[in-house]
Amino acid sequence: MKVKIADHGGAIQWGGVYFFGLSDYPNISPWELHKLARFAQYERAHGREPKLKCGHRGIRRTAKAALQKPDLVPEAMPSAKITECTACKQGGCLTDLLCHGSSAEDAKAIFACGELRSAALARGLPRELLAKEPRNAAGDPLDYFDYVMFAWGNCQAADSLVMERQLGRFPTQEEFDRPFTRSVRFYFRYNPLIAHPGFVFDGYHAAKIRDTLDLQMHLAACIVPGSLWDELSFSIPEALRPRVHCLAEEGESMLDWSEKCYDFVKEVLA
Repeated sequence: MKVKIADHGGAIQWGGVYFFGLSDYPNISPWELHKLARFAQYERAHGREPKLKCGHRGIRRTAKAALQKPDLVPEAMPSAKITECTACKQGGCLTDLLCHGSSAEDAKAIFACGELRSAALARGLPRELLAKEPRNAAGDPLDYFDYVMFAWGNCQAADSLVMERQLGRFPTQEEFDRPFTRSVRFYFRYNPLIAHPGFVFDGYHAAKIRDTLDLQMHLAACIVPGSLWDELSFSIPEALRPRVHCLAEEGESMLDWSEKCYDFVKEVLA
């Protein structure tokens, strides 16, 4: 995996490249150094050597040291708001909640078994086959299919990922703005989830959990879009019903819908 550090205005992994964003370019915060170090450790643990590309000499020197000797980089926790990616209405990632998005069909299976499952377990297919599917538009490596992955709670990634899988490519800005197929959003509190024995931080995803995550034990809230409620309401287990909410749509763009869902969940959990 290549790490490309520049003033991207965001962060994404696509086609074997980690486009690494900085909140205060060209300065690297302790949290961002921590991300680079944990990314290097994760990649090497899975047989990949991270390669750095950066045109700024000062950043390159600091980042290279973190990638080469990650054990020397101090641990760090995210602040309440991190701004290496600002592609949201709040102008940064709000780190109190994590979110996992699914299609309506996948949500039925999730409610039926009462847990989130890695793609390999949920679909019962070899990782090699999953990696070759058109829905793997980002070109995720094999090991990613062993994990349940999470974005920050206010991020549009839940809906973007569902759209990517439908299209087999990254959505255009026009597709982000127009009416779209909304995901079912599962929300979790960050601090309890990172204490889970299956938690892994790979330096890119906000969090991921190996294999499975029990909803009864860990789910904070779930948002089902109003257009999907009739289809899904009978699938919701009784034990989870108090935490599953129907939220009406009003033609929002993807960014506006992400903000609306996050604000609703924050109010519910207050």
